Amino acid sequence: MPDAPQSLSHRRRMLVLAICCMSLLIVSLDNTILNVALPSMAKDFDATLSGMQWTIDAYTLVLAALLMLAGSTADRVGRRKVFQIGLIVFTAASVACSLAPNLEALVAFRMVQAVGGSMLNPVAMSIITNTFTDPRERARAIGVWGGVVGISMAAGPLVGGLLVDSVGWRSIFWVNLPVGLAALLLTVRYVPESRAPRARRPDPVGQLLVITLLGSLTYAIIEAPDAGWTSGRTIAFAALAVASLAGLLYYEPRRTEPLIDLRFFRSAPFSGATVVAICGFAALGGFLFLSTLYLQDVRGLDALHAGLWMLPMAAMTLVCAPLSGRLVGNRGPRLPLLVAGVMMTASGVLFAAFDAETSNVTLFVGYVLFGIGFGFVNAPITNTAVSGMPRTQAGVAAAVASTSRQIGQTLGVAVIGAVLASGVAGSSYADAFVGASRTCWWIIAGCGLAVLLLGALTSGRWARGTARRTAERLSEPEVRADADLTSSG
Repeated sequence: MPDAPQSLSHRRRMLVLAICCMSLLIVSLDNTILNVALPSMAKDFDATLSGMQWTIDAYTLVLAALLMLAGSTADRVGRRKVFQIGLIVFTAASVACSLAPNLEALVAFRMVQAVGGSMLNPVAMSIITNTFTDPRERARAIGVWGGVVGISMAAGPLVGGLLVDSVGWRSIFWVNLPVGLAALLLTVRYVPESRAPRARRPDPVGQLLVITLLGSLTYAIIEAPDAGWTSGRTIAFAALAVASLAGLLYYEPRRTEPLIDLRFFRSAPFSGATVVAICGFAALGGFLFLSTLYLQDVRGLDALHAGLWMLPMAAMTLVCAPLSGRLVGNRGPRLPLLVAGVMMTASGVLFAAFDAETSNVTLFVGYVLFGIGFGFVNAPITNTAVSGMPRTQAGVAAAVASTSRQIGQTLGVAVIGAVLASGVAGSSYADAFVGASRTCWWIIAGCGLAVLLLGALTSGRWARGTARRTAERLSEPEVRADADLTSSG
């Protein structure tokens, strides 16, 4: 019999946390390194701005589409088993990405990478949730988990810049190989198997609707600047996205065991965390995309020096993420969300209204402010998503939070890239960039403001009441099922 998570020693629980954090490290590191390498990839493959967007969004899009399926599958067949498969697929696909002969192949291999990645983060979070059952200890563990994002942001630009300048962009995918293999071997030895007693059955129709919604919406946004915002192709894909959303809202509540349990969203903190995740990670995706293009294509810096310029943002995220986790554990999510909203908004306004890129001092301050904001936003998202929900649904609840992050990052890159492409069309790229990016920075500031307002609205007494009532409703079927089993026995 496998070890029960509750019976593990403190040392073993810490080791399980470290193994789960290793999976987050390779996934997060992969994204931050990739951003630094975008200009080099574009030169090698003669890629357009939309081509660079697809190298990021092909990954986040597939990841977002499959996260909930991976979470529910892990709850059903075993979290350790799915986690191991994810490590194998992600590591193998990373090697394939390093060998890609053209942009199309790279995008395809990135999609395979995402299939593996979908089995890592939400499943790892579910393992953490079931391993750390004490709410305070779990909040601190989630804070450490969030700190790994800061480590990846700090290491990614520097490691990526060094590799791109010395070996070439293909080497950025090699770093996943040793970490992935080490995590796989440690998982086999130390991570206990766990599953939900009554996990939901597969929902192929819901899964297909999610894939169609995200794929058609992203395609419409990214390709609109080239095809035309009012072109038949853009309108057709936008209409398909709307129809898919309507189908989800109609179909899912009528299923006994849906892919997306819409009852979760009756909890104001859960709904708020979902939207905050979308806004916060849309801001992150847009911020990294704009910064990379500006530093290398406009300022003319090499990959390593561009990475050094982004270090203040990464360092602040690294420092603030564990602090945010401790604040969530001791005082709840309200203060970290308010700090995150204020800082992200201030950073966006600094770039949008004062052209922060044009001065080294304001550029540095803008990066520091955004790093503080993003460092504080991650822990309250995750903790709020899984707190108050029945632990039997931990995989799905964590997957919804992770899906929201990936949707946000996908939309951030798609929208910011589309707005930027429209702004620089027909002009000199370097000369038009600052002016064209101004609207993009206002969008990022708006995302920060949404984090601030939603953080204030969904963390008070009224919001906690909705979370309590939602948890009671979600637990009722489980209680009835237990009673039926008892009476039949």
